[in-house]
Amino acid sequence: MDKKKINIAIDGPAGAGKSTIAKGISKKLGFIYVDTGALYRAIAYYVLKKGKDPSLESDVEPFLSKIAVELKFIDGEQRVFVNDEDVSDKIRTPEVSMGSSAVSAIPKVREFLFELQRKIARENDVIMDGRDIGTVVLPNADLKIFLTATPEERARRRYNELKDKENSPTYEKILADIKIRDYNDSNRAVAPLKQADDAILLDTTDLSLEDSINKVVELVKKLPNQ
Repeated sequence: MDKKKINIAIDGPAGAGKSTIAKGISKKLGFIYVDTGALYRAIAYYVLKKGKDPSLESDVEPFLSKIAVELKFIDGEQRVFVNDEDVSDKIRTPEVSMGSSAVSAIPKVREFLFELQRKIARENDVIMDGRDIGTVVLPNADLKIFLTATPEERARRRYNELKDKENSPTYEKILADIKIRDYNDSNRAVAPLKQADDAILLDTTDLSLEDSINKVVELVKKLPNQ
């Protein structure tokens, strides 16, 4: 009988460092990292590219039958493809970020992506991050982490990440966007952002990246099947 795959769920608000920390953990443990936010970004990117509004179900739903979203792991790195186009870099703009928050509130979009996420988790040791991984996508995950930091710290990190890029937003604009996204993600009708009852809260406001990664790695090593 095959050994049960280990699933780690990391949830938390925008800019909390979920993807960066999850990538670091996956490298240390040899798990596959699944950035579920990238899947929603991919849908938003496609809808925006078609000149449609990602917040309108009537604009988004007709496209779902035309979109093939794939995660490919190339040289150990996750790349996102939409209809065979590598969109991994194109989905990281502020416009697509806000669009992904909008499409993620549409029930049919979530259904469309759920089975892909669960299939990857069934077949691999995974660390998966998003907004509702521990509460909805992988409710039976072996370890659930709710990762957070203050809005100001999250905005500072995002600003430092983007400041050298062309047309980068101001710190004030990033902070305002984060606060709007926090509200939208926490108050949407479908799968709102919240900490699972059995998730461990990890506030990274005053932690270095390496300290954050090590804290989660230690928790994984304490799991009974490790």
